[in-house]
Parts: sequence; structure tokens; C-alpha cells
Amino acid sequence: MAETDVPVITVDGPGGTGKGTVCSYLAETLGWHLLDSGALYRAVALAALHARLDLDDASMVAELTNSLTIRFRVAGADMATLLDGEDVTGAIRSEDCGSAASRIAVHPPVRRALLARQRAFQRPPGLVADGRDMGTVVFPDAPLKVYLTATPEERARRRHKQLIEKGISDSLQRLSANIVERDARDRERSTSPMKPAPDAIVIDTTTLNVGEVRKRVSGLVRGRFPGRPDIGRL
Repeated sequence: MAETDVPVITVDGPGGTGKGTVCSYLAETLGWHLLDSGALYRAVALAALHARLDLDDASMVAELTNSLTIRFRVAGADMATLLDGEDVTGAIRSEDCGSAASRIAVHPPVRRALLARQRAFQRPPGLVADGRDMGTVVFPDAPLKVYLTATPEERARRRHKQLIEKGISDSLQRLSANIVERDARDRERSTSPMKPAPDAIVIDTTTLNVGEVRKRVSGLVRGRFPGRPDIGRL
């Protein structure tokens, strides 16, 4: 099967909208590959923080990006991120790492360095791609593009709940401020800004629970890929 024949589902949007949960469900149920593009940027950001680089120095961060080995290890529904052989799955999910990832993501040389790595995930039988520019830049020809959104307040509340469940203390006010700042940076960057693709289906998840979002996106998948045996698993 040629790469261009491999079906791709892109799910874009800001953090806290349910992207990760929906994408993991789709990939696991369909038996397709999963690309968590945010994990790539977070891994680079973690390496830059460890190297004490200036996150606003595009050339230095891009040079570091090209030197890194980033792999994913999948076990059932769980995916581990390996940075130069070290499991950094937990470390890259911190708020500080997320903010750093948003800062380095504005650099065109860094985005170019990661583009080929992301496109290499398009392998049979199919790919579910989770990110912010999957449908607009990385996989512009994807037959199904979904864009999830929700209010900053609701997304901060969800993130706060996640952290509490993990035993991590953080203020809801700080989380809200970080989300607003990150959204502005992602939307306003000159290269690959976060926005729905012209042909993306936008779903506001503010008042929806996980099951409702999963059901709605699954319906879109079934409608876009009729007749495929793997789609019948949804």
C-alpha cells in the first residue's frame, strides 16, 4: 500500500479539549498507528530545558532537535515517549514543559525539523494524528479532519482535576493563565498557526463528556470510511 493510500484522521485543537483521549481510543480500537505530535514538541522542550538553552533561540533549539532520538513505545492503550533511550513520559506532561513546548513551537526551523518525523507515522493500516496543525500542514490531504475546542475555563478545570488525581498541586488561576497565554502563542505564530483546516469539522466539547465526544467523532469516522472492516470496530 502506497503512503498516499494510507488513511489519516487528524484531530487538532488546543489542550484540554479531549483530543488525547479520543485519539487513543480511535487508534486502539481501529488498530491504527497513533501520532501524538505534542509529545514530540514536549520532548524537544524537555531536552532544551535540560541543556539550559535559550528557548527563544531558534537556531540552537533546531540544532538540538536534529540531534535527538525520539521514539514512542506502545503497549495497549498506553504510549511511552523515549528521549535518547530514556522514558520521559511523565516528565513531558508537566505544566512547565508544556509552556516550553509552546515557546519552541513558534520557531519555523524547529517545525521543519519535526515535519518529516511526523509524516513518517503514516503507515498501514492507518493513522490517527493528534496535534495543532495536523490537518492544515502535516497531513493536508487527510480524508477526515476534526477540530476540537472548548472554553479556556473548562479546559483549565479539566486540567486541574487531572493534576489533583495525580497528586499534583497547582492553582486553577495559574492553569487558566497558562492556557490563555499558550493559546495566544499557538494561534498567532507565523508558521503553522493553530486553526481549523477549511474542511475540518469543528466540535465544541465544553458541555460534552468523554463518552459523548468519542461517540460523535466515531460517527464521523464511520461516515467517512464506509466499508472498511476495521471501521466496523467502532
